[in-house]
Amino acid sequence: MSNIFYRLARLVRHRWAEQHLRKSLPASTLRELELLIAKSELSHSGQVRICVEAGLPWSYIWRDATARQRALSQFAKLHVWDTEHNNGALIYLLLADHAIEIVADRALDRTMSAEQWQTLISDMQSAFKGGHFHVGLVTALERVSRQLQTHFPRKSSHIADSRNLPDAPVIERHLPHRDR
Repeated sequence: MSNIFYRLARLVRHRWAEQHLRKSLPASTLRELELLIAKSELSHSGQVRICVEAGLPWSYIWRDATARQRALSQFAKLHVWDTEHNNGALIYLLLADHAIEIVADRALDRTMSAEQWQTLISDMQSAFKGGHFHVGLVTALERVSRQLQTHFPRKSSHIADSRNLPDAPVIERHLPHRDR
């Protein structure tokens, strides 16, 4: 019985977080992130995506899935893994669980140690705790972009065909909203 209570409590927490999504990430922040991603991808051959969810879908809550499992699923769903040089990155936020995941494709992942990736996540958590989602995301994006620029600089022959994924952050909502 406690498992069901836990899942229901988690569901309520995840749905409650939906109302804070727009306050945490206003349209101006999302637009700035989109422009920064586009600018970044002019200097490297990787693909960077940002995905933010207030809460998990019911099916993930029911099976007690983690933020990491959802981030891996989104990594595939958003085709971040489908880069020519295996150098895509997904910055994933799950607001209800205060979870941050960075999923880096094989080649990019090898350019930083596990401690360096964890430091990046810890720095984001510090910014978010202070309510500075904009600062945390911009800083993380800049650091991932620098890593891509250092290890996967853009060659002029790749300019026309390599910016194939959308630059806009993905905001996943799991409740119907009037202003959607």
